[in-house]
Amino acid sequence: MLGGKINYTKLWIILRIFNYKLRYSTLQSSGYFINFMNFTNFMNLFNFHTHTSYCDGNSEPEAYVKKAIELDYHSLGFSGHAPIPLENGFAIKEENLLDYCDAIRKLGEKYKDQIHIHLALEIDYIPGITKDFNDFSKLCLLDYTIGSVHLVIHPENKQLWFIDGGNIAHYDNGLQQIFNGDIRLAVKAYYHQINQMITSQNPDMIGHLDKIKMNNKNRFFTQYEKWYKDLVSETITIIKEQGSIVEVNTRGLYKKRSEELFPGIPVLKELFQQKIPVTISADAHKPEELNLYFYETAAILKEIGFQTVMVFDNGKWKEEAIC
Repeated sequence: MLGGKINYTKLWIILRIFNYKLRYSTLQSSGYFINFMNFTNFMNLFNFHTHTSYCDGNSEPEAYVKKAIELDYHSLGFSGHAPIPLENGFAIKEENLLDYCDAIRKLGEKYKDQIHIHLALEIDYIPGITKDFNDFSKLCLLDYTIGSVHLVIHPENKQLWFIDGGNIAHYDNGLQQIFNGDIRLAVKAYYHQINQMITSQNPDMIGHLDKIKMNNKNRFFTQYEKWYKDLVSETITIIKEQGSIVEVNTRGLYKKRSEELFPGIPVLKELFQQKIPVTISADAHKPEELNLYFYETAAILKEIGFQTVMVFDNGKWKEEAIC
């Protein structure tokens, strides 16, 4: 029975000691008993959230393909940040979008006998500013879409608060300057923006659902406060109604920006209770990040009660057993 808070700092240390090659061990941490069985053969390996040098990744797409083949991956999905009509340093430039799509399709053909390559975009949703997801899907003939919120719009003054990246001071300054330090208003705006994205854009996958907590670091709120849990539950209800997949994103852990997955244990437990499908993603920005915390995350999901994760194969999403 799961209970209490998991200490992901301890988890990080233990996994670093074993250098991600742990075959069988039992970890007890704050009431959690996570059985790390031999997951090397438990399922087809995959990653559907991948960024290359076309956006804010550090390598050309083919480098990721070669690494995925080396890791014996079944599927690799590229999901560059879709262009947004604002000055930024992370999204694909509008003029390079079709080149990106063409490059991924060519790699799919070149390596079709070794790995399944899929074309996607991680699309930001900012009401009144960003394009409809369908516009990108039709233009690029995408296999799937990931919907995310990195820039939170104030409901009245319409200023944008950037919540991502490793600059905590930027997060804090935005909270003070744009939301006048009102963390409840800011977090409510974040989740309501996600809700609107889900209902109006219907993305296949919801990216890093609770990333709003990353730079908060339990300073302004905790995920165990009632008002916060109510907001998350409202969003989960909408996800269930819309039929979206929720990614379990490992990036915060391996970048040491978070002691938890995105979403964390409390949210994952609620997703499981609501029978909402999930998938595992590294949100890789480097080829060597493709498989970080894959097996460990699978073990955590298994411990919570998940029996399957979602994978994209032959043009559709399907369940893959966690054995």
